[in-house]
Amino acid sequence: MPQPPSPYDLLPEVPSFEVRSDDAADAQMLSMPQVSGIFGAGGEDRSPHLVWSGAPDGTQSYAVTCFDPDAPTGSGFWHWVVYDIEASCTELSSGAGDSEGSGLPAGAKQLRNDAGLYGYLGSAPPAGHGPHRYMFAVHALSVESLPITTDVSPAICGFNMFGATLARALVTPIYEQS
Repeated sequence: MPQPPSPYDLLPEVPSFEVRSDDAADAQMLSMPQVSGIFGAGGEDRSPHLVWSGAPDGTQSYAVTCFDPDAPTGSGFWHWVVYDIEASCTELSSGAGDSEGSGLPAGAKQLRNDAGLYGYLGSAPPAGHGPHRYMFAVHALSVESLPITTDVSPAICGFNMFGATLARALVTPIYEQS
């Protein structure tokens, strides 16, 4: 079966910048702390460390998202959405995305993920479904604040980022359960 497209393949192309993580790397298996305990996969639902640099001039804020395009839902699965991260912030520590957002910078807000929970929900693909991609994206935005509230869906957040995204940086680890 072919892989579903990345949601970013369906949007206008934007430049990239650098993002890296002490906890995740492109095409490498996520560690157990970034796997879901809530969904019974044996992990800790701990958001990974992310650090970025090289965002374009004019960046006024950031949003950070995690999306699994391979989830067997017909629409993928949003694991994490954080927005209104001030432009001076260039790093989120491991665990910053707990349900209260206690490790996020002042002013940053989280949306409910596709499980209906605030904060980061770790990976938990169905056993035997093969490797899933977890697309951690840092979006450099041309606005200081998105005109949304924390009760909207990740899709509405994405809609409001449309046209305001100056650049996007991705790190895409994988995870599978046998």
